[in-house]
Amino acid sequence: MNTSSNSYTVIYAIVMVVLVAVILSVAALSLKDRQTANVRVEKMSDILRSVGRGAEVKQADDKIAYIEAEYAKYITNSYTINTRGEVTQGTDPFAIALDMKGEYEKPAEERNLPIFEARMDDGTTYYVIPVYGSGLWGPIWGNVALKSDFNTVFGVSFGHQSETPGLGAEIASEVFESQFVDKTIFNGAKLVSIMVMKGAGSSAGNPNAVDAVTGGTITSRAVESMIQSNLAGYEAYFNRMRSDAAQEPVNQTSHE
Repeated sequence: MNTSSNSYTVIYAIVMVVLVAVILSVAALSLKDRQTANVRVEKMSDILRSVGRGAEVKQADDKIAYIEAEYAKYITNSYTINTRGEVTQGTDPFAIALDMKGEYEKPAEERNLPIFEARMDDGTTYYVIPVYGSGLWGPIWGNVALKSDFNTVFGVSFGHQSETPGLGAEIASEVFESQFVDKTIFNGAKLVSIMVMKGAGSSAGNPNAVDAVTGGTITSRAVESMIQSNLAGYEAYFNRMRSDAAQEPVNQTSHE
């Protein structure tokens, strides 16, 4: 038996395993910063998309620089609130938006809920609420941009990890997302969110509903559940802001 040959084989195998492990570790570390940057820019892009900005990213020579510039221009303020509607201190709204899953694993009374203010070129401000949930095959997420009445939807953006192409994945399509424009999340004083109804045209005339994706009923209903459960945490804040707006004095114009 050639023991020296066997020893050489074992040593060679160990060296190769260690070498490959070192190479993979170095590669992972070198890519970590870029991966982190890509995740941040994707979140920025999703927030911008809910207010109709960042649409020219595909034509940009430097996509990261383009999105960062758009975000800096239009997202003028951000903060977090608790489920009692109080603004909280010492938190990073963007970091929370990056890990909504972790936030919703906390008890409701411990959650910090992010809000992003988007100020448009004409001075109009919209309030972007990140949302997170579970689809048919994996996580789904999105953003709901509300007008200053904290009731009317200005726009939305949705994303998913692994929903079925052509079916559930269509929640991220313009056709589905565009239905939410000018829908309302309140019915009188009651927060009802937005229903996603099965059947083309089934939501017609309903200010609190949109049509589900054809063939993607389960994922569509998951979107409904996601929006409803996430917005519920903001209800106290919405009510306070709506009440404050209702009490603002109306400017009187004098006529001579």
